[in-house]
Amino acid sequence: MIVRALIPLLVCLAISLQAANAVADRKDRYYMEGPVEAELISIIDGDTLLVAAKPWPQQTVSVSVRIRGVDAPEMKSKCPETRTRAQAARQALADMLDATDGRLSLSSISGDKYFGRVVADVISADGRDAGAELLAAGLARAYAGGRKAKETCRSH
Repeated sequence: MIVRALIPLLVCLAISLQAANAVADRKDRYYMEGPVEAELISIIDGDTLLVAAKPWPQQTVSVSVRIRGVDAPEMKSKCPETRTRAQAARQALADMLDATDGRLSLSSISGDKYFGRVVADVISADGRDAGAELLAAGLARAYAGGRKAKETCRSH
């Protein structure tokens, strides 16, 4: 009797999971769990890197990677104070990745709003999360996408 009562519930659950997976597949068409091993080529700014990623055996792809969940100050800001903070964020990221000879891994990789760049969690070879380190040091702010808050320059 109990098994009979559970059958409609299980069927509904299975249909719901199938529908949820179909929506997730469409939404995350370019999602890749990772980890993907990579080597640092250069640091663009405090939240963007150029890496040589190795997604498949004997294959290397150069790609710009935006660090998921953070927004560092802009290097090209008109505000000198913002540029100074941007350089500090960039240097902190460089120091962290230099400690592992530029070896890192990417995970939770997805497309970015800008063509040719991906968004990913960036983990140094010694296990440090680049985004978390920047946030903890106060060198970046949390960012979940969308419009960034306008920054006012106190130097003017």
